[in-house]
Amino acid sequence: MSSALEYWPSPPPWGWTADDLDRLPPEGPNGEPDFFKHVELIDGVLVFMSPQKRFHQRMIRGLTAVLGDLAPEQMSAVDQMDVKLGHRMRPCPDVLVVDAAAADDDERTCYTPDEVHLVVEVVSPESEDRDRKTKPARYAEAGIAHLWRVENNGGKPVVYVYELDPATRAYGLTGIHHGRLTVPVPFPIDVDLDGLPR
Repeated sequence: MSSALEYWPSPPPWGWTADDLDRLPPEGPNGEPDFFKHVELIDGVLVFMSPQKRFHQRMIRGLTAVLGDLAPEQMSAVDQMDVKLGHRMRPCPDVLVVDAAAADDDERTCYTPDEVHLVVEVVSPESEDRDRKTKPARYAEAGIAHLWRVENNGGKPVVYVYELDPATRAYGLTGIHHGRLTVPVPFPIDVDLDGLPR
């Protein structure tokens, strides 16, 4: 089989697959450094993520640190790691809470939905539709129990908390949190949103 990159910038005839992301080189087809560093696969399409704004980076770092401190021993918080949801779906959430055994494997490039307890997406202007519509539907279909969507409201975070309804395999909104986020699942969490580590 030919390499998918031989067809660049068009997708290969068989389409991009989740496993292709493990075979992408660090540089682009024309030698561009870190060309494929921030790419995810959404419904068979490679999506290149734009540079992060400071709010986005601050939320990722702060939430990863706080969730890592609060998580029970069998879970770990990681950031910007892929979740392989299917043959043509491999998003890269901003923050994840996964099984500790999976997080301890330094050779991993992605996790499977059954290893994921919480997905956190920090919304950027360029990712609004993906983070609000496309990704939540795919996470729910894959059976991931908990999703948080973080939005920027004048420089302060607002967190929309969702829980999976197993009967419909769709998320239900369980709360909108300003200033402080306190939830009992997937483990007891109490976070001062405005005081996240910078």
